[in-house]
Parts: sequence; structure tokens; C-alpha cells
Amino acid sequence: MLARVTGGISPAALSMAYLDWACHLAAAPQRQLQIARDAWHGARQVAQQSLHLADPNRSPWELIKPQANDHRFSKPQWATQPFNLFAQAFLLGEDWWHKATTGIRGVNPANEAVVDFSLRQLLDMFAPSNFAATNPEVLEKTFQSGGENLVFGWQNWLADLMQVLQPGKTASAAEFVVGRTVATAPGKVVLRNRLIELIQYAPTTEQVRPEPILIVPAWIMKYYILDLSPHNSLVRYLTDQGFTVFMISWRNPGAADRDLAFDDYRSLGVMAALETIGDIIPNTRVHATGYCLGGTLLSITAAAMARDGDDRFKTITLFAAQTDFTEAGELTLFINESQVAFLEDMMWERGYLDTTQMAGAFQLLRSNDLIWSRVSRDYLLGERANPSDLMAWNADATRLPYRMHSEYLRKLFLNNDLAEGRYRVEGKPVSLSDIHTPMFVVGTLRDHVAPWKSTYKIHYEVDADVTFVLASGGHNAGIVAPPGEQGHSHQVRTKAADAPYLGPDEWQSVSPRIEGSWWPIWTAWLGQQSGGPGEPPQLGTNGSRDLGSAPGEYVHS
Repeated sequence: MLARVTGGISPAALSMAYLDWACHLAAAPQRQLQIARDAWHGARQVAQQSLHLADPNRSPWELIKPQANDHRFSKPQWATQPFNLFAQAFLLGEDWWHKATTGIRGVNPANEAVVDFSLRQLLDMFAPSNFAATNPEVLEKTFQSGGENLVFGWQNWLADLMQVLQPGKTASAAEFVVGRTVATAPGKVVLRNRLIELIQYAPTTEQVRPEPILIVPAWIMKYYILDLSPHNSLVRYLTDQGFTVFMISWRNPGAADRDLAFDDYRSLGVMAALETIGDIIPNTRVHATGYCLGGTLLSITAAAMARDGDDRFKTITLFAAQTDFTEAGELTLFINESQVAFLEDMMWERGYLDTTQMAGAFQLLRSNDLIWSRVSRDYLLGERANPSDLMAWNADATRLPYRMHSEYLRKLFLNNDLAEGRYRVEGKPVSLSDIHTPMFVVGTLRDHVAPWKSTYKIHYEVDADVTFVLASGGHNAGIVAPPGEQGHSHQVRTKAADAPYLGPDEWQSVSPRIEGSWWPIWTAWLGQQSGGPGEPPQLGTNGSRDLGSAPGEYVHS
């Protein structure tokens, strides 16, 4: 009952963090004096600046500039007075609170991060960009349109309210339909069990490489993030480059699946897919690819296979996937013993983690972009973002079964068992250092889910050649980066298994930035690891029953 009110955030965890900060601050009079001086200095700066509003020689952002990733005040209207003063006063206050909540001796770093993050979320509510009277963009449009934007904003708010009260298809769902406009790569379902459908895609070239690609997407998202519209479908790009592609499509679990374990995703997912691929294309090895949580699962599977002498993986590719969770970014603020226990209690009733809790947590990580910018655009400016395939996919949310999610949070996030050699598969521990298979690893520069420096740790965890790519963009846009699309760039460097380790900052400074998509780099690397082209394999096996065509049934669940 409490979880419904708090949105899944543990009040105990939040209270303990604030108590830790408040007690240590109370015992630090010199730090209190410094914080008071900072407040007085900031107030005096704002007062002095207000006396010179009409001075054209003063820089618009003389007191403080927005951070590079803060786009709330990027429009030229914010350089005019008094709105520039409003923005600077807000940024100074935000900076003061950050200094007041950090750097207190004795405070647990995790608690400090929770206090700093939660206060930032609260302060963001009161940004001048969120109110019509203090937002010059809104005022300008209101005068130009005679208030029409506010009418449209009211209509947008009512439409969103009805969407909350009566959940259903979003407006973009009519334009982006799975199987018709997205997830349209032709193929056939060649395996269906209680957890997955395995899709084999039809070849688009006369000859293909002998080694197929198996893609293991995350089950916190629908698989067709990698098969969106034809122009940005990774599946279509791979088949056009002469590769046979298999994709796992996870079934969306319900209450009856509450006891699905994390290892079930390995055995019923990756291992079952490998068995089917072996039946279709006998005596060949596989280019295994994992995205996000699917990449973590693939790493566990690869370590277990290496331990047991199973060499069916020719190469391993990871997209924005973590194997060490000690520096997993701000997402870890939602994961401690109190928070996990609270989530377990909440999941126990339904048997799964609902889509709203997970989506809400991800939105908080980028609240300026995903929440408050939308409030300003939709409700104050009266505009709507043009629907896109990525937005439609993002709204097509999934659930997580109770047991699997609990094991994931405890074994990987809380205890970091995989990175520290305690994770067990079939009763025996696995170690990433057993992996000797060549690896291609992609991190994305602005990833709030799997920070790139966290994914970079694979360099010292495995005993293999690692080609690491740092792509521009975020967790999704950095991966869905087709050639020819503007705005993409990347850095790439290969480390041999016996080469000395290079830290992430050093790696970033010595690796040249290349404009364009990283997809051609990956397919060229796969080509170097593959045999010569030959006849395409058949779709499915002669004895397999007809399970239907791509995108299958589970993607609609």
C-alpha cells in the first residue's frame, strides 16, 4: 500500500540518507559557516546583477552558465532581461544546494548521492522554464498566438490525463504498428517455448557468411529496438551485409510467471536459441551479440560455456551492457538493501514489476529532458513532439517477473557477484576471466543506464582481445545509429589480450574521434572473424513446424 503512494521509492532508504547528511552537517560548524557564506555571496551577486539589468556591456551568463547537458535555457530569449536573471538565480541556487549536500565529512557516499539527486529533482520543479510568467519562450508565443498555445496546452494536458485514467494505445501507435511499419524485416519464427520466440531473418544477398549472428536483446524492452523502421533497422543492415541473423523475442511475463528465475533466461533463452541454430546450421560457430541486460546475460552465458569447454561462440559483442555494477551511474541510487526489500514486497503482490515503476525510474535519471522539457513544450507552448518510431517503441513497455528481478538486483547490483567471481551457474561459480573469445564492446557517451566507463571495465575482466567503441548519443540513440544519419560519431581502439591496460580517460584522450556511424566498423570486424561467403541456410529445419512469420506473437504480448 505504501509503495503505491511513493511510486516504489522506499521512505526508509530516503530518510536514512537525509539523516546521515543532517547529522554530519550538524556536527560540522565550519562547514555550516562556509555554506552560509556561499548563500550570502550568491544573494549579493544576484542583487548586484539586478542593478545593472539594462547594461548592454554585461555578459548574459556572467554569474553562472548552464551545464553543457542542461538545455532549458539554451534559446536566445533566455539571454534577455529579466529572464536571464531568473535563470541565473535559479542556477546559483541549484549550485548552492549541490555544494551544501556534498563534501560533508563522514557522510556515506551513497547517502550523499541520494540526497543530492533527490534535492535536484525537487529543485527542477521550480525552474523558471516550468512557469509561463517566467519563461520568455512561452510569453513570446502567447503574445504571437493570442493565447492559442495555452488552449492547445490545456487540450494536451486533458489528453494525457485521459491516457493515464484509461491506459491504451498512444497516439503514435496508430502510425507505428509492429509488423507493418516497425519490426518489418522478413523472417520466420523457428523456435517458441514458454519464454522466447527465435526469429530467423531471410537473407537479402545471394551469399552469406557461414557464421550466423545471434542477437540477445534485453527483456526490459521489446526486441524491435534493433528492427525499427527499414531505414534504421540493424537487422536489415546486417542481412544486407551478407550475415544470417537470429533474434530472440522475449515473452512479456505476467503474474503466472512470478517464479521465472534469472537462470531461466539463460537456459530457455540463449542456450535454447543456440540449440536451434545448431539444428538449422550444423557444425558452425556463432557471433553472439547482447544489448543492455541481454549483454549481461550473454556475458554470464559465455563465462559458463567457457568454463565447461563449450566453444560455440566465435565472437562476442556487447551493446551498452554492464558486467561490473559498482559504478552503474545514478540508477544505483534506487538500489540498496532497503530499496530492494521494498521493491520485493511491492512485486510480491502482483508477481512482477509493473512497467510504470521501471519507466518512472529511467525518466528521473533524465528528468530535464524526459519530464520538465515535455511539460514546457506540451502544456505551456502547446506543442507536441513529432511521433517517431523510437518514441512508439519506448511506449511499448514490458514487465519483469518477481524472482528474476529480485535475483538481478541482489546478485548483480547489490553484491556484484559476476564481477567478483561469485555468480553461480548450474551450481558452480563462473568467472569472466575464462572468456578468451574476441570481443567487440560498444559504450555510449551519454548513457544514463549503463555509463560507458562502467562498460569499459570489460577490458580487465576478460582474457581476450577487446575492440571498444565509444559512440555518441545515449543508451538507445547511440546504438541505433545507421550510416547516413547525421549527428553520429565514435571512437574505437583495440586492446590485445596481453596488452597493458589503458584507463578510460586515457583511452578517450588518445582515441581519435571519427564522424559517422560505428555500424560499418562492427560489420568489418565481424567479416574479419568470419569465413568466406557461401549459400544461405534454409529458414528453419525440414522437420520444424510452422510457427509463423516475423515479428512473431510474443512481441504483441
